[in-house]
Amino acid sequence: MKILGCDPGVHGGIAIVEINDGTAPRLVDAIDIPVTGVGAKDVWTCSRSAPGFSRITRNALIERAQAMPKQGASSGFKYGRAVGALEGVLACCEIPMTIVEPSAWKKFYRLRGGDKEGGRQRALQLLPAAHAWLARKKDHGRADAALVALYGAHQMALTGAKHAA
Repeated sequence: MKILGCDPGVHGGIAIVEINDGTAPRLVDAIDIPVTGVGAKDVWTCSRSAPGFSRITRNALIERAQAMPKQGASSGFKYGRAVGALEGVLACCEIPMTIVEPSAWKKFYRLRGGDKEGGRQRALQLLPAAHAWLARKKDHGRADAALVALYGAHQMALTGAKHAA
């Protein structure tokens, strides 16, 4: 089964994790959220590969979008636009989407709030063959997306949910 995990936002990531019974999970692919523009003008853009998601996976988990403390109105609006664009692409690709609370998946992995490096290191522990995708400190969005996908797979296993890959 292949699961798409999303860490939304302009500096987030998208990851596809494959989980098969009896084998270790494997990171199939991970990308940064594609953006156009620079600085205040950067916006999420639909990747040319987005329509291919529906051929790869039938499951998507996306971290719940929420305003952050001390976040300005402009930043919050830009973040909301990025999340909405991502949700729209998943909907157009007819990929069922599950919203995951950030506190739930971070608690599951024993990560503290904004510890970006801790999440990247945890993803490398769980997916050691994924070093090429998660090698840089700025790959934390990809790592978070992979952790969201792994968390979703764990939740599906607990509930006995099965989805076609």
